[in-house]
Amino acid sequence: MSTMQTKTNPFVTETTELHEVLNRQIAGWSVLYTKLHHFHWYVQGPHFFTLHAKFEELYNLATAHMDEAAERLLAIGGRPVATMSEQLRLSPIEEAQGQFTAERMVEAVVADLRLMLNVINEGIQVAGEVDDKATEDMLIGFTAELDKETWMLNAFLGK
Repeated sequence: MSTMQTKTNPFVTETTELHEVLNRQIAGWSVLYTKLHHFHWYVQGPHFFTLHAKFEELYNLATAHMDEAAERLLAIGGRPVATMSEQLRLSPIEEAQGQFTAERMVEAVVADLRLMLNVINEGIQVAGEVDDKATEDMLIGFTAELDKETWMLNAFLGK
């Protein structure tokens, strides 16, 4: 048995850093979920129908990733952040502020997805260091989805 594992739970004693990076993801997904709702409710203009639906799709994706990360964290002996104050404190994502044009909303979402990718990549690295293949695999799956969403949103922006 490796020095990183214990008999009762192989991840409890040596994964404080992994717990922290998963909690930053949970916090980020939570704040992004709320921000996407804000954009969903306040988008206006000729792209309303397209973006209203897309923002809903994305906040549903954020919910799924938040839940999956929280359940994985619980499975490896961690405690997911579950209050808004904790989530705002740990999140790499900033809350929505003020009114944006539809294009500015999309640009903000692209920037936020890139921030989430940074935290996810950090988690992949940490999961690899503690040989937690299940967490690593989950996070790699997140990156594939976010890469696709970022590409699609940039295509909308003509980038």
